[in-house]
Amino acid sequence: MSMSPFESFLVSVAIAVVAKTAAWVVQLRTRNGGWVDAVWAATLGALAAFYAAVGSAPASLRLAMGVMGCLWGLRLAVHLSIRSWGKAEDWRYAKFRAEWGDRADFRMFWFFQFQNLFTLMLSASAFLTLAYAVEAPPTIAFVLAGGVWVVSVWGEGLADRQMERFRADPANRGQVCRTGLWRWSRHPNYFFECLHWCAYVVLAWGMPGWGWTLIAPLVMVFLLLKLSGMPLMEAEMIRRKPGYADYVRTTSALVPLPPRVS
Repeated sequence: MSMSPFESFLVSVAIAVVAKTAAWVVQLRTRNGGWVDAVWAATLGALAAFYAAVGSAPASLRLAMGVMGCLWGLRLAVHLSIRSWGKAEDWRYAKFRAEWGDRADFRMFWFFQFQNLFTLMLSASAFLTLAYAVEAPPTIAFVLAGGVWVVSVWGEGLADRQMERFRADPANRGQVCRTGLWRWSRHPNYFFECLHWCAYVVLAWGMPGWGWTLIAPLVMVFLLLKLSGMPLMEAEMIRRKPGYADYVRTTSALVPLPPRVS
């Protein structure tokens, strides 16, 4: 089934709204707003598959984009679901719930829907652009994009596993993780998340309209560095963990680099 770009975008809006509404219903039952993070990843993966199915670009390009987006979204959604399953509510959402008081459920609904602005920007920039490309990129673009994708998904998964192992050790309670990738970056998972969106830029390189794909990594960098990622998290970590301020002074914020001398 083929759709015009405008029609497919309208459907993507509906998919995103329904998905975030479902996440809101889940938080009503579980009192855990953290489930929306897993739904966010799953929704983006689903949108990659949707655009690949209804687009008009050459099949090879749509297949590559769809597989990359789906597998990335699936891995991250599973990881975030495991992190939320049977656990206390993520401190960010718990803080919002406490601040919003009796209107918490109402505001949580609209907060979830507000996140769809970024979901739609990311998916339209990367997936819609590629799904309606007029020609397939050269073979080298497929190879390089696949390489960037593999490194990004592997790196983000490795960073997640290293942090989970650190947290699982009771001896590390209250300590700052400085092992593995976390010795080189305060947020290696964020770095590889941003790198993931660059894979679609590489896949579109040289094609008409390829510049639209640049929006996705730029939006993700903005979200993680300026809005919902690092600012909230690091302020909380500095408050909770005495060694975190020194960690900030000596460790790169995003790009993995050798630690600085304190």
